[in-house]
Amino acid sequence: MGNAPSQHSDHTWHGLTAQQALDAQHSSASGLSQDEAELRLQRHGANRLPPPQRRGPLLRLLYQFHNVLLYMMLVAALTTALLGHWVDTSVILAAVLINVIIGFIQEGKAENALDAIRSMLSPHAMVLRGGERHEIDAERLVPGDIVLLVSGDKVPADLRLISVKNLLVEEAALTGESVPVEKSVAHCNADAALGDRRCMAYSGTLVSSGQASGVVVASGADTELGRIGAMLQQVQALSTPLLRQIEQFSRWLAVIILILALATFILGILWHSQNPGEMFMMVVALTASAIPEGLPAIMTVILALGVQRMAGHNAIVRSLPAVETLGSVTVICSDKTGTLTRNEMTVQRVVSASRILDISGVGYAPEGAFHQDGKLLEPDTELLEIARAAQLCNDARLQQDAAGHWQLHGDPTEGALLTLALKSGLDIQSLHTQLPRSDAIPFESEHRFMATLHHDHAGHGLVYLKGAPERVLEMCASQRSADGANTALDADYWRRQATDLAARGLRLLALASKTAPTEQRNLSFDDVEDGLTLLALVGIIDPPREEAIAAVAECQRAGIRVKMITGDHAETARAIGAQLGIGVGLPAMTGAELELLDDRRLREVLPGVEVFARASPEHKLRLVQAMQDSGEVVAMTGDGVNDAPALKRADVGVAMGNKGTEAAKEAAEVVLADDNFATIAGAVREGRAIYDNLKKFILFSLPTNGGQSLIVIFAILFQVVLPLTPAQVLWINMVTSSTLGLALAFEPSERGLMQRAPRAPNEPLLSGFFVWRVVMVSLLIAGAGIGLFLWELKLGNSLESARTIAVNAIVMCEIFYLFNSRSIFGSVLNRDALLGNRAVLVTIAICLVLQLLFTYAPPLQGVFGSVGLSPEEWLRVLLAGLALFAVAELEKWVVRRFGLHAQAT
Repeated sequence: MGNAPSQHSDHTWHGLTAQQALDAQHSSASGLSQDEAELRLQRHGANRLPPPQRRGPLLRLLYQFHNVLLYMMLVAALTTALLGHWVDTSVILAAVLINVIIGFIQEGKAENALDAIRSMLSPHAMVLRGGERHEIDAERLVPGDIVLLVSGDKVPADLRLISVKNLLVEEAALTGESVPVEKSVAHCNADAALGDRRCMAYSGTLVSSGQASGVVVASGADTELGRIGAMLQQVQALSTPLLRQIEQFSRWLAVIILILALATFILGILWHSQNPGEMFMMVVALTASAIPEGLPAIMTVILALGVQRMAGHNAIVRSLPAVETLGSVTVICSDKTGTLTRNEMTVQRVVSASRILDISGVGYAPEGAFHQDGKLLEPDTELLEIARAAQLCNDARLQQDAAGHWQLHGDPTEGALLTLALKSGLDIQSLHTQLPRSDAIPFESEHRFMATLHHDHAGHGLVYLKGAPERVLEMCASQRSADGANTALDADYWRRQATDLAARGLRLLALASKTAPTEQRNLSFDDVEDGLTLLALVGIIDPPREEAIAAVAECQRAGIRVKMITGDHAETARAIGAQLGIGVGLPAMTGAELELLDDRRLREVLPGVEVFARASPEHKLRLVQAMQDSGEVVAMTGDGVNDAPALKRADVGVAMGNKGTEAAKEAAEVVLADDNFATIAGAVREGRAIYDNLKKFILFSLPTNGGQSLIVIFAILFQVVLPLTPAQVLWINMVTSSTLGLALAFEPSERGLMQRAPRAPNEPLLSGFFVWRVVMVSLLIAGAGIGLFLWELKLGNSLESARTIAVNAIVMCEIFYLFNSRSIFGSVLNRDALLGNRAVLVTIAICLVLQLLFTYAPPLQGVFGSVGLSPEEWLRVLLAGLALFAVAELEKWVVRRFGLHAQAT
């Protein structure tokens, strides 16, 4: 055994026989010697995943400042510091620090995800070394070791199984398979998908029943789990659409402000021969008026409120920008099991020799009925006999908890059979009393059936059996007819029905029975090898959630395509997809078919495929990347470690909170507390409302800044004394604008929100039409401020009085424009629009109080140079606000009247 064993990086161990795998590892069924194991440990290293490379905390913190918006805020802080307004400087710097801290906390999700994957490794392993059993630390496992597995064990490394007894392994975390997988020692095709490699047991999966032994063929980073960890480390998380828009918007705004300030400074000196020192302070005032200092803080507040609302609907958001990203998705890629489906197996069809029955109701709750050709059918003798077989040949238990929910203890398929029996009206306790079990043959993979022996109190014996249809057919000589008599078996009929049920994506079981002698108390294989009577075929499926069907339809109406990506079989995936309205009339694609396509061809065929089956972690990641390369904004849902790379790569990853692995939760931005696809649809609606509110805030705040900037430019160009001092500009920006704008964060979603098509991923934050809206309102605000300022001076009033009325005119225009801003295109001339958002009324009241203090409170008069106003002056201020409100509503009417809003969005 001195030669180095291969770790087979091409993952083809499943294509070798058990003996070939042992030979390739230079091992034997009795295991390695202790000395050889130590040598291999030095050669291959410990059986653990390597820790990721991490940036130090200081570097991570400094990196958070690398943001255009924060650069602008720091410029604003510097500006206010130059003016000596230290309170304003402190407020702006506090907003910067809040943004930095949030980013610092959110970074490192990938590191946490890798930690979560490492925690899936088993801490201990039972091995054979030199023919003797040893329990060792799993980190000391090496390729070639023989590992012994029993029920409840976590598989400690990738194993090629060499002996198996009734082994079922829960592989959902790796493959997405909804039920435990039956294992065998027979080798598979070399190109078999991960979920079809029945002779392999993979690190991190769980043995649900049975026992086995296997040779370690991959350890540490070479395991499937390690490969996924390496993929996760290499995946680059993308910036969200909102952050990309804000960054682009901020960059343009910064350039415009700098050009405007420089041009004004040069014109003032060269054209008007102004003093450079005075001109610099005027340009500082211009810059202060133009920068929307409150934007980052308000954006954070809007997103945080969205997080709070989503939490109330079972969606826990781990990253603030993800709140809005959900609202911009164009494609949702969803896992099947537990997200679109209930993760509760249900019998949907029963086929007997005389009829085909459909069974309503889903899940383990015994609520539903039997239908034949659409007509309600009361349980009769034939149906009750089928139900008895389903109930008695069964080891599972169903219990109702205090809340009324039915909980399964046992195998999901057996749970579906119990529910079928309960729906027929059988009294389970009474049945077990009448026909107690005398003996049983447990399910074994090599026999593919389970049988039980029962005796009534008169001594009559009865055998019930369930198993794979093709195996049970071999054991049956007759079939039960509608009148209860046994007739000759029509094997062709049963094969046709089995093919039909399988084509519907149903998992199949056959139920059969046989009388037994009175004296028989033990059951052997010879007793059931022949002479059985076939009772029925049952078709079982994990049905879609009813609310998921409605949610998929809602997303499709909203222009969002829903694609199902699952590790399950293609027939099952296609059947569930059809019930959900996904992939109807379209072909399904398997992972093997996907591998045959290059990236260009994959992008071409993606629009015509909505169901992907037998998908591996690489397939899921590649699909997400291909959609993003085609310009889509992708949301990805998942629950297993196999989903983690795709969750991280997606524009927004959505993990399941109940049955999701920690690796999936750490890689995702959103966690669903109820594992329900309908929650995603609600989160999309919330995300769209958040984007609407953010756009409303920007459309509200920019004209305020624009109006003030125009006032300053007017004063410089026309050599008029500044109508606003730099301190008054900051008062308007930081106190009134931010206070009023905050109310828009509480706006409810508008009607028809989910009837809109998703916005284009490359859409700018402000379209050409919205630029026009900003310019128009900026001119109105500037006109009101300048007009009343000059009017006051013409009346012979003081400069302080003229500036006070200019500030109040601007604020009054903002107050009225806040009502206009509640709807971008809709009229607000109705009771709901004027009074429907209590936050608007509260913030207006606060703003009015602040303006009264600004105007009349002596301390603030001393700071800002304001003076009291007369009733006539207040009337002029009020009329200025009403005029702006009327013009803004008239513009919206024109837009609606001529259908311009369709081109404007």
